[in-house]
Amino acid sequence: MGEVSAAAAVACAGAAAWLLGGPYSGGRRARLLLAGGEVVGSGPPAWQDLALGLRRLRARWRPEWWAPVVGAVLAVLGASPLPVVVGACVVPLLRRARRAAQARRAGERRSDAVIALCAALAGEVRAGRQPGAALQRAARDSGGLGEARAAVLAAARFGGDVPQALAVAARQPGAGGLLGLAACWRVAVDQGAGLAAGLDRLEGALRAERDQRADLRAQLAGPRATAVMLACLPALGLLLGAALGADPLQVLFHTVAGLGCLLVGGLLEGAGVWWVLWIVRNAEGA
Repeated sequence: MGEVSAAAAVACAGAAAWLLGGPYSGGRRARLLLAGGEVVGSGPPAWQDLALGLRRLRARWRPEWWAPVVGAVLAVLGASPLPVVVGACVVPLLRRARRAAQARRAGERRSDAVIALCAALAGEVRAGRQPGAALQRAARDSGGLGEARAAVLAAARFGGDVPQALAVAARQPGAGGLLGLAACWRVAVDQGAGLAAGLDRLEGALRAERDQRADLRAQLAGPRATAVMLACLPALGLLLGAALGADPLQVLFHTVAGLGCLLVGGLLEGAGVWWVLWIVRNAEGA
Protein backbone atom coordinates (compact mmCIF):
# COMPACT_ATOMS: atom_id res chain seq x y z
CA MET A 1 0.00 0.00 0.00
CA GLY A 2 3.00 2.30 0.46
CA GLU A 3 3.78 2.05 -3.25
CA VAL A 4 0.16 2.86 -4.16
CA SER A 5 0.15 5.92 -1.92
CA ALA A 6 3.50 7.10 -3.28
CA ALA A 7 2.34 6.66 -6.88
CA ALA A 8 -0.88 8.58 -6.19
CA ALA A 9 1.08 11.40 -4.54
CA VAL A 10 3.48 11.62 -7.48
CA ALA A 11 0.56 11.68 -9.96
CA CYS A 12 -1.18 14.45 -8.03
CA ALA A 13 2.04 16.47 -7.83
CA GLY A 14 2.63 16.06 -11.57
CA ALA A 15 -0.93 17.15 -12.40
CA ALA A 16 -0.59 20.20 -10.17
CA ALA A 17 2.70 21.15 -11.80
CA TRP A 18 1.20 20.75 -15.26
CA LEU A 19 -1.80 22.93 -14.41
CA LEU A 20 0.29 25.63 -12.77
CA GLY A 21 3.07 25.79 -15.28
CA GLY A 22 1.48 24.39 -18.42
CA PRO A 23 2.95 21.72 -20.65
CA TYR A 24 5.31 24.14 -22.41
CA SER A 25 6.12 26.65 -19.70
CA GLY A 26 9.88 26.13 -20.06
CA GLY A 27 9.73 26.72 -23.80
CA ARG A 28 7.63 29.86 -23.32
CA ARG A 29 10.11 31.27 -20.83
CA ALA A 30 12.99 30.59 -23.22
CA ARG A 31 11.23 32.26 -26.16
CA LEU A 32 10.33 35.31 -24.12
CA LEU A 33 13.85 35.56 -22.78
CA LEU A 34 15.40 35.44 -26.27
CA ALA A 35 12.82 37.77 -27.77
CA GLY A 36 12.65 40.53 -25.21
CA GLY A 37 15.81 40.13 -23.22
CA GLU A 38 14.09 39.89 -19.87
CA VAL A 39 13.80 36.95 -17.54
CA VAL A 40 10.36 35.48 -17.17
CA GLY A 41 9.42 34.26 -13.74
CA SER A 42 8.17 30.77 -13.03
CA GLY A 43 5.23 31.79 -10.87
CA PRO A 44 1.68 30.61 -11.36
CA PRO A 45 -0.13 31.71 -14.55
CA ALA A 46 -2.99 34.16 -14.74
CA TRP A 47 -6.49 32.98 -13.92
CA GLN A 48 -7.43 33.22 -17.62
CA ASP A 49 -4.62 30.82 -18.57
CA LEU A 50 -5.58 28.46 -15.77
CA ALA A 51 -9.25 28.48 -16.82
CA LEU A 52 -8.24 27.86 -20.44
CA GLY A 53 -6.06 24.92 -19.39
CA LEU A 54 -8.91 23.45 -17.34
CA ARG A 55 -11.31 23.77 -20.28
CA ARG A 56 -8.85 22.03 -22.58
CA LEU A 57 -8.34 19.27 -20.04
CA ARG A 58 -12.09 18.79 -19.64
CA ALA A 59 -12.53 18.65 -23.44
CA ARG A 60 -9.87 15.95 -23.77
CA TRP A 61 -10.82 14.00 -20.66
CA ARG A 62 -13.72 11.65 -21.21
CA PRO A 63 -16.25 11.52 -18.37
CA GLU A 64 -15.88 7.76 -17.92
CA TRP A 65 -12.24 8.16 -16.91
CA TRP A 66 -13.29 9.84 -13.70
CA ALA A 67 -14.27 6.38 -12.42
CA PRO A 68 -10.67 5.09 -12.07
CA VAL A 69 -9.62 8.47 -10.65
CA VAL A 70 -12.27 8.22 -7.94
CA GLY A 71 -11.28 4.59 -7.44
CA ALA A 72 -7.64 5.61 -6.97
CA VAL A 73 -8.64 8.21 -4.37
CA LEU A 74 -10.75 5.67 -2.48
CA ALA A 75 -7.89 3.16 -2.75
CA VAL A 76 -5.54 5.61 -1.07
CA LEU A 77 -8.07 6.55 1.61
CA GLY A 78 -9.13 2.96 2.28
CA ALA A 79 -5.69 1.36 1.77
CA SER A 80 -7.16 -1.21 -0.62
CA PRO A 81 -6.73 -1.86 -4.37
CA LEU A 82 -10.37 -2.95 -4.73
CA PRO A 83 -11.74 0.52 -5.68
CA VAL A 84 -9.20 0.80 -8.49
CA VAL A 85 -10.34 -2.55 -9.92
CA VAL A 86 -14.01 -1.57 -9.65
CA GLY A 87 -13.35 1.82 -11.24
CA ALA A 88 -11.56 0.19 -14.17
CA CYS A 89 -14.45 -2.26 -14.66
CA VAL A 90 -16.99 0.57 -14.68
CA VAL A 91 -15.24 2.45 -17.50
CA PRO A 92 -16.76 0.38 -20.39
CA LEU A 93 -20.26 0.78 -18.97
CA LEU A 94 -19.89 4.54 -18.63
CA ARG A 95 -18.41 4.78 -22.12
CA ARG A 96 -21.37 2.88 -23.52
CA ALA A 97 -23.81 5.17 -21.71
CA ARG A 98 -21.98 8.27 -22.99
CA ARG A 99 -22.03 7.04 -26.58
CA ALA A 100 -25.72 6.14 -26.30
CA ALA A 101 -26.48 9.64 -25.02
CA GLN A 102 -24.47 11.18 -27.86
CA ALA A 103 -26.31 9.03 -30.41
CA ARG A 104 -29.66 10.04 -28.92
CA ARG A 105 -28.77 13.74 -29.11
CA ALA A 106 -27.53 13.33 -32.68
CA GLY A 107 -30.79 11.61 -33.61
CA GLU A 108 -32.81 14.45 -32.10
CA ARG A 109 -30.78 17.02 -34.04
CA ARG A 110 -31.26 15.07 -37.27
CA SER A 111 -35.00 14.83 -36.57
CA ASP A 112 -35.17 18.62 -36.22
CA ALA A 113 -33.16 18.94 -39.45
CA VAL A 114 -35.67 16.72 -41.28
CA ILE A 115 -38.51 18.99 -40.12
CA ALA A 116 -36.57 22.01 -41.34
CA LEU A 117 -35.96 20.25 -44.67
CA CYS A 118 -39.67 19.61 -45.16
CA ALA A 119 -40.51 23.24 -44.38
CA ALA A 120 -37.81 24.58 -46.69
CA LEU A 121 -38.79 22.21 -49.50
CA ALA A 122 -42.45 23.22 -49.24
CA GLY A 123 -41.43 26.87 -49.45
CA GLU A 124 -39.25 26.28 -52.50
CA VAL A 125 -42.03 24.38 -54.29
CA ARG A 126 -44.50 27.19 -53.56
CA ALA A 127 -41.96 29.66 -54.97
CA GLY A 128 -42.34 27.93 -58.35
CA ARG A 129 -39.27 25.68 -58.49
CA GLN A 130 -39.40 22.16 -59.81
CA PRO A 131 -39.19 19.42 -57.14
CA GLY A 132 -35.62 18.42 -58.08
CA ALA A 133 -34.28 21.98 -57.98
CA ALA A 134 -36.31 22.71 -54.84
CA LEU A 135 -34.78 19.69 -53.11
CA GLN A 136 -31.28 20.82 -54.12
CA ARG A 137 -31.82 24.25 -52.57
CA ALA A 138 -33.64 22.99 -49.46
CA ALA A 139 -30.95 20.40 -48.76
CA ARG A 140 -28.31 23.11 -49.01
CA ASP A 141 -30.05 25.15 -46.32
CA SER A 142 -30.62 22.22 -43.91
CA GLY A 143 -28.85 19.03 -42.91
CA GLY A 144 -31.88 16.76 -42.96
CA LEU A 145 -30.42 14.31 -45.45
CA GLY A 146 -27.33 13.67 -43.31
CA GLU A 147 -24.71 11.39 -44.79
CA ALA A 148 -27.00 10.35 -47.66
CA ARG A 149 -27.18 13.88 -49.02
CA ALA A 150 -24.96 13.23 -52.04
CA ALA A 151 -26.91 10.13 -53.13
CA VAL A 152 -30.32 11.82 -52.78
CA LEU A 153 -29.24 14.97 -54.61
CA ALA A 154 -27.65 12.92 -57.37
CA ALA A 155 -30.91 11.03 -57.85
CA ALA A 156 -32.85 14.31 -57.95
CA ARG A 157 -30.44 15.92 -60.41
CA PHE A 158 -30.03 13.06 -62.88
CA GLY A 159 -33.55 11.64 -62.84
CA GLY A 160 -32.94 8.74 -60.46
CA ASP A 161 -35.29 7.11 -57.99
CA VAL A 162 -35.57 9.88 -55.40
CA PRO A 163 -38.09 8.07 -53.12
CA GLN A 164 -35.80 5.05 -52.93
CA ALA A 165 -32.82 7.27 -52.08
CA LEU A 166 -34.89 8.99 -49.40
CA ALA A 167 -35.94 5.61 -47.99
CA VAL A 168 -32.27 4.62 -47.71
CA ALA A 169 -31.46 7.94 -46.03
CA ALA A 170 -34.29 7.34 -43.54
CA ARG A 171 -32.31 4.45 -42.04
CA GLN A 172 -30.11 6.95 -40.24
CA PRO A 173 -30.95 7.47 -36.55
CA GLY A 174 -33.55 10.20 -36.20
CA ALA A 175 -34.23 10.45 -39.95
CA GLY A 176 -37.44 8.40 -39.99
CA GLY A 177 -39.37 11.43 -41.25
CA LEU A 178 -37.66 11.02 -44.62
CA LEU A 179 -39.95 8.03 -45.23
CA GLY A 180 -42.88 10.42 -45.19
CA LEU A 181 -41.01 12.73 -47.54
CA ALA A 182 -40.40 9.79 -49.89
CA ALA A 183 -44.12 8.96 -49.84
CA CYS A 184 -45.06 12.58 -50.58
CA TRP A 185 -42.58 12.69 -53.43
CA ARG A 186 -43.88 9.45 -54.95
CA VAL A 187 -47.50 10.56 -54.75
CA ALA A 188 -46.69 13.96 -56.25
CA VAL A 189 -44.73 12.47 -59.15
CA ASP A 190 -46.96 9.47 -59.93
CA GLN A 191 -50.39 11.03 -59.37
CA GLY A 192 -49.69 14.72 -59.84
CA ALA A 193 -50.80 15.63 -56.33
CA GLY A 194 -49.63 18.82 -54.68
CA LEU A 195 -46.21 18.27 -53.12
CA ALA A 196 -46.34 21.42 -50.99
CA ALA A 197 -49.63 20.45 -49.34
CA GLY A 198 -48.32 16.99 -48.51
CA LEU A 199 -45.12 18.45 -47.10
CA ASP A 200 -47.12 20.81 -44.89
CA ARG A 201 -49.07 17.91 -43.42
CA LEU A 202 -45.88 15.91 -42.98
CA GLU A 203 -44.16 18.80 -41.22
CA GLY A 204 -47.12 19.20 -38.86
CA ALA A 205 -47.11 15.49 -38.02
CA LEU A 206 -43.35 15.48 -37.38
CA ARG A 207 -43.61 18.55 -35.16
CA ALA A 208 -46.45 16.97 -33.18
CA GLU A 209 -44.40 13.81 -32.72
CA ARG A 210 -41.40 15.84 -31.55
CA ASP A 211 -43.56 17.76 -29.06
CA GLN A 212 -44.97 14.47 -27.79
CA ARG A 213 -41.46 13.12 -27.20
CA ALA A 214 -40.50 16.31 -25.37
CA ASP A 215 -43.59 16.03 -23.17
CA LEU A 216 -42.76 12.39 -22.43
CA ARG A 217 -39.21 13.30 -21.43
CA ALA A 218 -40.58 15.92 -19.08
CA GLN A 219 -42.89 13.36 -17.48
CA LEU A 220 -40.00 10.88 -17.12
CA ALA A 221 -37.79 13.43 -15.38
CA GLY A 222 -39.00 12.08 -12.02
CA PRO A 223 -37.90 8.47 -12.64
CA ARG A 224 -34.57 9.67 -14.01
CA ALA A 225 -34.03 11.73 -10.87
CA THR A 226 -34.84 8.62 -8.84
CA ALA A 227 -32.14 6.68 -10.69
CA VAL A 228 -29.60 9.44 -10.02
CA MET A 229 -30.58 9.52 -6.35
CA LEU A 230 -30.15 5.74 -6.09
CA ALA A 231 -26.72 6.02 -7.66
CA CYS A 232 -25.65 8.72 -5.19
CA LEU A 233 -26.98 7.09 -2.01
CA PRO A 234 -23.85 4.94 -1.34
CA ALA A 235 -21.56 7.97 -1.51
CA LEU A 236 -23.90 9.85 0.82
CA GLY A 237 -23.82 6.95 3.28
CA LEU A 238 -20.01 6.90 3.27
CA LEU A 239 -19.84 10.64 3.88
CA LEU A 240 -22.40 10.37 6.69
CA GLY A 241 -20.45 7.55 8.33
CA ALA A 242 -17.21 9.53 8.11
CA ALA A 243 -18.93 12.60 9.58
CA LEU A 244 -20.13 10.53 12.55
CA GLY A 245 -16.54 9.54 13.33
CA ALA A 246 -16.66 6.01 11.94
CA ASP A 247 -14.26 4.57 9.38
CA PRO A 248 -16.60 3.06 6.75
CA LEU A 249 -13.83 2.41 4.20
CA GLN A 250 -11.82 0.42 6.72
CA VAL A 251 -14.88 -1.67 7.58
CA LEU A 252 -15.87 -2.25 3.94
CA PHE A 253 -12.43 -3.15 2.57
CA HIS A 254 -10.78 -4.95 5.49
CA THR A 255 -13.48 -7.04 7.18
CA VAL A 256 -15.38 -10.07 5.97
CA ALA A 257 -18.72 -8.58 6.95
CA GLY A 258 -17.84 -5.32 5.19
CA LEU A 259 -16.86 -7.11 1.99
CA GLY A 260 -20.10 -9.08 2.08
CA CYS A 261 -22.14 -5.92 2.59
CA LEU A 262 -20.21 -4.24 -0.23
CA LEU A 263 -20.95 -7.11 -2.61
CA VAL A 264 -24.63 -7.41 -1.74
CA GLY A 265 -25.13 -3.65 -1.69
CA GLY A 266 -23.41 -3.22 -5.05
CA LEU A 267 -25.62 -5.89 -6.61
CA LEU A 268 -28.78 -4.35 -5.17
CA GLU A 269 -27.66 -0.87 -6.21
CA GLY A 270 -27.00 -2.00 -9.78
CA ALA A 271 -30.29 -3.89 -9.94
CA GLY A 272 -32.24 -0.86 -8.69
CA VAL A 273 -30.66 1.54 -11.18
CA TRP A 274 -31.11 -0.95 -14.02
CA TRP A 275 -34.78 -1.44 -13.10
CA VAL A 276 -35.53 2.28 -13.12
CA LEU A 277 -33.71 2.81 -16.43
CA TRP A 278 -35.55 -0.18 -17.91
CA ILE A 279 -38.87 1.38 -16.97
CA VAL A 280 -37.80 4.69 -18.53
CA ARG A 281 -36.60 3.05 -21.77
CA ASN A 282 -39.81 1.03 -22.12
CA ALA A 283 -41.89 4.15 -21.59
CA GLU A 284 -39.90 6.02 -24.24
CA GLY A 285 -40.17 3.11 -26.65
CA ALA A 286 -43.91 2.89 -26.20
